[in-house]
Amino acid sequence: MGFKIKKILHASFLVEDTVRSLEFYHDLLGLEIDTSRPELGYPGAWLTIGNQQLHLIQMPNPDSKQRPEHGGHDRHVALQVDAVDELRKKIETVNIEFTTSKSRPNVMFIRDPDGNTLELIGD
Repeated sequence: MGFKIKKILHASFLVEDTVRSLEFYHDLLGLEIDTSRPELGYPGAWLTIGNQQLHLIQMPNPDSKQRPEHGGHDRHVALQVDAVDELRKKIETVNIEFTTSKSRPNVMFIRDPDGNTLELIGD
């Protein structure tokens, strides 16, 4: 083949409101904001996850607001969490709904304020 794709460098989500999304990703989940994001002509943010990033892009979302009930049946990004039980407690205190994996323990799915799905997998 002549080449090999080696890793994912970043994923991106469309969001309606960057400030509201940062309250979720930065304030609640603790992701660090990468301040090196250049002016791209539209609002957004870059968040650091290990040596990868999650890019938030503030644009009108073309997706339907109707999403599958279980996040594992929807497009999603999977993130490894060192203490998923502690995160679950925090999620519950702010009344964010979640579902659990039907096939693996220590896995939960949550949605951000725009309906984007995160799969959170405990060590």
